[in-house]
Amino acid sequence: MTTATLALRIDAPLQSWGVRSKFVRRDTATEPTKSGIVGLLAAARGVDRADTAGIAQLAALHMGVRVDREGLVERDYHVTQNVPNTKGTGHRTVVSDRFYLADALFLVALHGPRALLAELEAAILRPHWPLYFGRKAFVPASPLLEPPHRRETHGTGLLDESLDHVLKTHPWLEQRLDQRRQARDSDRPLQLRTIRDVPASDPEAELRHDHPVSFAHEHREHTSRTVRHGYVTLTEP
Repeated sequence: MTTATLALRIDAPLQSWGVRSKFVRRDTATEPTKSGIVGLLAAARGVDRADTAGIAQLAALHMGVRVDREGLVERDYHVTQNVPNTKGTGHRTVVSDRFYLADALFLVALHGPRALLAELEAAILRPHWPLYFGRKAFVPASPLLEPPHRRETHGTGLLDESLDHVLKTHPWLEQRLDQRRQARDSDRPLQLRTIRDVPASDPEAELRHDHPVSFAHEHREHTSRTVRHGYVTLTEP
């Protein structure tokens, strides 16, 4: 089986990657979750929320994330009025805390069968359903994939390389001149944080409960995966 890696840009003013969201407290991770990225791919491909086989195929891809710009976790004080109870009566006001990630930029790399990744690349360019980052209002600020004539210098798209190689060598996605100038003028090389799937036998493996099984409205289900945190040194001039 021929394998490849699909590199995506995840860029938006606001993002939300919930891990332990329940009831009136909706959290966000500081980087994209496996569940969030699989949901994004499922929307692009037109996979139904309850299609466990289709979701399992996407969740089986190995995922790595490189944090090209760390975001800020912000809190939204949210008030909803006239909320009924489970019997449809007793309307009340509900106060909830909703957290989101502001001003973040990520490189997400997915490794697996080349044929499947080629299908996903085409689907992202012409998605079946709208794409967003955790909430419907949090839409991409720039394309997830570069057009073909820019890929040689910017790199996002289908690559015949390993997951680790892409995380280490992919061009920095940051386009802000002040950020690039600051990195260039610094005495220290820029290090970018990474999170990637690893086997449970990895001595540095950590559990993360964000591996999706089903997105069905009444029967959402997730299981755990193992990840390793690390850093790569930016070598781009």
